[in-house]
Amino acid sequence: MADVEIVDTEHIRTVRLNRPERRNAYDQDMAVAMAEAFESAAGFEMVVLTGSGGSFCAGGYLANLEKADPITIRSLFEGSLRVVDAIRQCPRPVIAAVDGPAAGGGNELVVACDFAIATERATFGQTGPKVGSAPVLGATNLLPIQIGEKRAREMAMMCRRYSAQQALDMGLINEVVADEAALEEAITRWSDEIHALSPRYLEITKISSNLWWNESADSMRAGLGMLLQAVGSDDMLEGARAFMEKRKPKFRD
Repeated sequence: MADVEIVDTEHIRTVRLNRPERRNAYDQDMAVAMAEAFESAAGFEMVVLTGSGGSFCAGGYLANLEKADPITIRSLFEGSLRVVDAIRQCPRPVIAAVDGPAAGGGNELVVACDFAIATERATFGQTGPKVGSAPVLGATNLLPIQIGEKRAREMAMMCRRYSAQQALDMGLINEVVADEAALEEAITRWSDEIHALSPRYLEITKISSNLWWNESADSMRAGLGMLLQAVGSDDMLEGARAFMEKRKPKFRD
């Protein structure tokens, strides 16, 4: 099965991340596949982004990051930026269907989507400073507009986890449902609502709503540049090692 499954029906394109053994963390090839799926979705009424195996997405894949060269890391960073921008520029509404953890770059995918529906077992949060990185593709720039500056800084800097209900109360997501079956029912319900609306004017509304996203573009590019300058740093290497070894990092030793 493909690492990124694209399932098209009459009205809906579903983009499903399919690496459950690593909580659907995406590599460069998966980032390209996701971006292309959003970029070619104009023929549908909406796009659903989801994960398999009880996880949404754990962000960029950190395996071998300790040994990766700057060119490889740059490719993953650039691929990540292309994905979130493709979600925002997609002419159709994009809904994140979250069942399980949305962490790090996975949480930023939720930030980028137009809407988000989550099961009760879903969790949300950033991992940047905890793993030797920084969440510059949404959490440090657009997220404050969505949930408020203080709460966004808490999420981006403190790397805490939040329940689906907490995410709903913050304004990060739109709806909480009981389980995976209810999530599918909710997607159908949202699809029916969208089907009754004008695709042309939905597109105009979506693209003109990208004001703060477009204003964040320079911040995202600058943030990626700073992350690239930090490639090979002690903090990055320790964060990557600790993540892969499933232990707490020791940044101050």
